[in-house]
Amino acid sequence: MTHSIRTCLWFADGRGPEAAAFYCSLIPGSRVERSFAFDNGQGGKNSVTDFSLGGVPYQILDAGPYFKLTEAVSISVETEDQTESDRLWDALTADGGAESMCGWLKDRYGVSWQVFPKRLTELTLHEDAKVAGAAMAAMMQQKRIDIAAIEAAVAAVSG
Repeated sequence: MTHSIRTCLWFADGRGPEAAAFYCSLIPGSRVERSFAFDNGQGGKNSVTDFSLGGVPYQILDAGPYFKLTEAVSISVETEDQTESDRLWDALTADGGAESMCGWLKDRYGVSWQVFPKRLTELTLHEDAKVAGAAMAAMMQQKRIDIAAIEAAVAAVSG
């Protein structure tokens, strides 16, 4: 499926096609759609890679060090369960990735991600404010989301 709107991630190190292939290997229903290099007009080559993650369109522009990736743009992945969150977390933090707080991480390419089980959303948006507050407070103390610990915090306030 071709989309006219894509989130574009600016890479500076020539590893855009590699990163897109890696991301697609992690998320079911993902694929690299096309990748091409072009003369940047300054004696060098740049590249563009269009890909989709779970059907959501993205693009990587590999165009040199003019702009840096920051946490201001990130990819959020709500998974089915803790096992899937852990699988993605481990893969994305491997080989130079870094953990951050509240389910956030930065992968080996410098892209920021938030990875969390859908149960987190259910608990933090719960209609009972005590449940939602306990879930949010527990989540704020974590790096990798541990849904069992969040469930325990919720159980402590809901009796």
